[in-house]
Amino acid sequence: MDKLTFYRQCIQELLTEYSKVPPINEDIEVQRIFDTENEHYQILNVGWDKHRRIYNCVMHLDIKNGKIWIQRNQTDKLLADELVAMGVPKQDIILGLQPVYAREYTGYGIA
Repeated sequence: MDKLTFYRQCIQELLTEYSKVPPINEDIEVQRIFDTENEHYQILNVGWDKHRRIYNCVMHLDIKNGKIWIQRNQTDKLLADELVAMGVPKQDIILGLQPVYAREYTGYGIA
């Protein structure tokens, strides 16, 4: 299996697993978005909490230049560690949610 296919599979498996956890509020829908053409992968919460609109990107990962970019993670899950456990090399994981100057200290790729 080529690297791109493997990375897509890892991301989709990870996000599918996390999207199975139902929100406390039944009026909130969990949406998985897998845009394999542009390599964007997200979990969104969409709906209403009484009179308040909910639209929140919980997780967002991209594949850019052969690397997995973690753009957003609003959970306590360590996505990068889980990707490494799935076989993704640390240098191919970019913590896009970290400032550029801090990435060299994360132990992951720096882009």
